[in-house]
Amino acid sequence: MDTEARAARGRSPRRGRETGGGWSRRRFVGAVAGAAAVVAVPSPAAPPANGTAAVDEPVAVAPPRMGSGPRALYVGTYTSVDGGGTGIGVASYDPVTGRITGSGTLTGVPDPSYLAVHPDGRTLYAVDERQDGGVTAVRLADRRVLGTRSTGGAGPCHLSVHPSGRWLLSADYGSGSVAVHPIDASGAVGERTDLVTHGSPAPGPGQQGPHAHQFITGPDGVHVLAVDLGTDTVYSYRLDQAEGTLTEVARAHTRPGAGPRHLTFHPGGRYAYLANEVDDTVAVCAYDPSSGRLTIGEPQPTGSGGGTNYPAQFVVTADGGYAFLANRGDNTLARYAIEADGARLRLLGTVPVGGDFPRQIALSPDGGLLFAANQRSGTVTVFHVDAVGGELRSAGEPFASPVAVCALPL
Repeated sequence: MDTEARAARGRSPRRGRETGGGWSRRRFVGAVAGAAAVVAVPSPAAPPANGTAAVDEPVAVAPPRMGSGPRALYVGTYTSVDGGGTGIGVASYDPVTGRITGSGTLTGVPDPSYLAVHPDGRTLYAVDERQDGGVTAVRLADRRVLGTRSTGGAGPCHLSVHPSGRWLLSADYGSGSVAVHPIDASGAVGERTDLVTHGSPAPGPGQQGPHAHQFITGPDGVHVLAVDLGTDTVYSYRLDQAEGTLTEVARAHTRPGAGPRHLTFHPGGRYAYLANEVDDTVAVCAYDPSSGRLTIGEPQPTGSGGGTNYPAQFVVTADGGYAFLANRGDNTLARYAIEADGARLRLLGTVPVGGDFPRQIALSPDGGLLFAANQRSGTVTVFHVDAVGGELRSAGEPFASPVAVCALPL
């Protein structure tokens, strides 16, 4: 929710390298010590960069098996802050008990604050959240760093892999830009094929510029959506899957000062749920897959107790029955029942997260566990998810991990 990126008032999105100062203050939000509501929405109408390890020819590596034994867990952190980690935390978890066991650190990736995995399970991707932002690929079979590419922007804070496995999407918070990189057969990242900086609308109240916070693929696979906290806008682009270029097709605006952060789709593909960081609200959004257009509904509560709170991220169960929201500040997980085929959220209540400042949450692939990365307490907490009633039950003692800002269970 911090706002020192370069302002770009009154201009349409522009392409090219665009960096801005102050991106690191976004971390400050997490670094400082420190009743039922129902709302419906309308129905929806290449080789590595210099200085990194060389990339071998594509290798045949089987994706991880989803057996009953321990499964891999990776934890993102900041390496350039006091008390931070030295790289990506490597651990495993028991899918039955939820117990986490640490097994070391994957070094060679600076400030890996957000993580994603390729659809085939063979390659891990991390943002390098620094002024000169980058994205790094790591082959999981031997934990070899395949290389780093510049995002062309400042302070990348989010990335995702297109379902085709051919494109990596990243969001630069500091410069308010989004980038596309190709992914080759080995899982390595090539030079970016497009970069768009959000130049309009003008920044929202209290903001000095655009702050792209998330870049994801819509359920149709054709459109990609960028959530920008600084401009109070979700931008929809059509992704050319042959060239890796972006064409803007629509914009959806929150109310001024909402500060949208993360968007999560319902499995039905017609609705999504938006966490607004600055005004401590959430919203149900209708989505039109044919056009990529998002329609943002009315704000509704996060379940926070009225103090300072920054909602961070939604996750939705695979059956579309329940949604969970991470509340930073209130330090709770809000529970929602999803109704009307995705068109309504009904707040059921909150449960203590068991840590301080839950920056990110994720469900295990089987949906039985929920992981919360708690930035200030440096812990990952785990909860059993009841598939019938959407209840959350603690899985035991927190797992210690320095400045835990992302937990990725495989």
